[in-house]
Amino acid sequence: MGHLHSHDHSAGHDHSHTHGHAHNHAPKVNEKNRTRVGFAAFLTGVFMIAEAAGGYISGSLALIADAGHMLTDFAALAMAWGAFTIARRPATWKHTFGYDRFSVLIAFVNGLTLFLVAGLIVKEAIERLFIPGEVLAGPMLWVAIGGLIVNVVVFKILQGADQDNLNIRGAVLHVLGDMLGSVAAIVAALIILQTGWTPIDPILSVFVALIILKSGWALIKDSAHILLEGAPENLNTHDISEDLLAHIPELLAVEHIHAWSITPERPMMTLEAFVAPETRLEPVSTAIKERLLEVFHIQHATVDVMRRDKSV
Repeated sequence: MGHLHSHDHSAGHDHSHTHGHAHNHAPKVNEKNRTRVGFAAFLTGVFMIAEAAGGYISGSLALIADAGHMLTDFAALAMAWGAFTIARRPATWKHTFGYDRFSVLIAFVNGLTLFLVAGLIVKEAIERLFIPGEVLAGPMLWVAIGGLIVNVVVFKILQGADQDNLNIRGAVLHVLGDMLGSVAAIVAALIILQTGWTPIDPILSVFVALIILKSGWALIKDSAHILLEGAPENLNTHDISEDLLAHIPELLAVEHIHAWSITPERPMMTLEAFVAPETRLEPVSTAIKERLLEVFHIQHATVDVMRRDKSV
């Protein structure tokens, strides 16, 4: 329920304020996300060890690169699981929005790790091109096939989770990079088996690294936008103002609209709305919040409704 304050000013304007919130401060964390990420982390960690061993034995950079990427996958998934676990904690007087932002911070870190992995792969690939090594294509092929199967299973597990969540998106990007890495390793193994041309191994590794860079940049950009309090991409403050004025006849003006988000699933907004002196405030506040929820899916809105003369 909003609270109402009335003030008399010498300038002759009667300002009344109503602040209301159509939301719940409790953290909104999908337990399904947490369970799926935890299981995906376990599968990834187990096969990462097998793939690293296979890459070392066969001498394949493509396999070692994929295992290195799987290591960051495991770390990313484990951190995501931890983020979901922490985000379940209730809001406190020190953290009034709860701990949902922690998951966005972890997503940002995951994006940075993708850049690091891509850089290490490119560095090693350049060295391999100048100093080629022996590659045992047979073991390389079978380990790469096993890696592809595991990645497909993990990808399917994560597809059942909430795709709007940045941590889930980050995990999916990691796994997609791994799948491409496994495919590259399979192609490289087949070419080496048929032709004996080992440079294909580091060449395809660089191709995978470029794809990893693209995924990492997208994750860093989206998570940084939220951390910097950027407006959600689907919310245009000008459109919101026009929509409210068109559908709530009591409104004279809508000003000072500020939009941001705690996570992609939790957009927030504050605004000031002006009505005629004789207008009741609470119904207008309720109508604004209902419209914001219905049309723009904003569950948390702080609305300041004030009276002023139509001539102002």
